[in-house]
Amino acid sequence: MTRETFIANVKREQEALRGFLLALCCGNKDEADDLAQDALVKAYISSAGYQEKGRFRSWLFKIAHNTFLNHKASCRITESLDEARTLVSNSSADASFAHQDLYLALRTLPPKERSAITLFYLNGYNINEIAKITDTSEDAVKKQLSRGRDKLKEKLKL
Repeated sequence: MTRETFIANVKREQEALRGFLLALCCGNKDEADDLAQDALVKAYISSAGYQEKGRFRSWLFKIAHNTFLNHKASCRITESLDEARTLVSNSSADASFAHQDLYLALRTLPPKERSAITLFYLNGYNINEIAKITDTSEDAVKKQLSRGRDKLKEKLKL
């Protein structure tokens, strides 16, 4: 892939990438921007190996997802919405977000479940595409979606 093609593709997908990472980071704009920057650097370095068989967005989201998982490996998961609210109020999370309760509930999910929920419901990927992005089986994605939905229902009292 040429540098110009890469730049054009990034310009086209940049907002979707930031939205995806913002959801994964539960509304924490600074964290999402840092991860987006890391993912774009990794994508640029790997762009010579990109094969235009699939969608550029899926390839970029896969890199962003792996960047997110690597980042979250050192972070702990919150157990309750109250604990998440405390963390968010002490951080630079975007409190003006319309879906703040959802982001707070997403913060309580393990990263893989959060990724599956975000990719499926907020980004519109199907199970097969999510499996490719996350390097898991379709059955694993289905289980992550099911567990994530159940936990979100419980946390949000739906």
